[in-house]
Amino acid sequence: MNIHFQRAGSVILTLTILAILPATPAAADDKAELKIEMAGGRLLLTAPEAWQRKEPKFGIIQHEFAVPASAGDGQDGRVTIMGALGGVEANIERWYGQFVQPDGSSTREKAKQETFEAAGQKVHLVDLSGTYLDRPRPAAPAVERENYRMLAGIIESQKYGLQFIKFYGPRQTVSDHEEAFGRMLKQLKVQ
Repeated sequence: MNIHFQRAGSVILTLTILAILPATPAAADDKAELKIEMAGGRLLLTAPEAWQRKEPKFGIIQHEFAVPASAGDGQDGRVTIMGALGGVEANIERWYGQFVQPDGSSTREKAKQETFEAAGQKVHLVDLSGTYLDRPRPAAPAVERENYRMLAGIIESQKYGLQFIKFYGPRQTVSDHEEAFGRMLKQLKVQ
């Protein structure tokens, strides 16, 4: 009989302690920070857990994330996401123009492209490397960032238009997060 009172007392003590402890954010709240809604919430991506949501630097960017720098890299990677016009090929051409090659060769010829389907939507993926011509603001002069890489995806939806997802930064940082970026695109959801 004494054992039952001890157990009951332990349960009551445990429940009392839990009731007075400060609430911790639920795992669902952490996951909400990683949700990326596009096209008015009709398309959904989930960012990798290592990414940190940032306030977008420009009004046309809908979502922005910092991707932790790899050892030896001086800057984090940057991911920007937005809906836009202009067509698939026109935007890919513009991305080619954001890189120059140290040996003077053509960025277009060195770039890799693939197309795949995710959630019934066509996704174009472009992989570029070289010296990135980074413009801190749209009209600002370019800052040359050597040994950079960009993975840029375009979700082409007949129903919801074009969505652009760019991930760029020091080459090693992008390489270290390449698999997670690709997985995010392939796990696209249509709501």
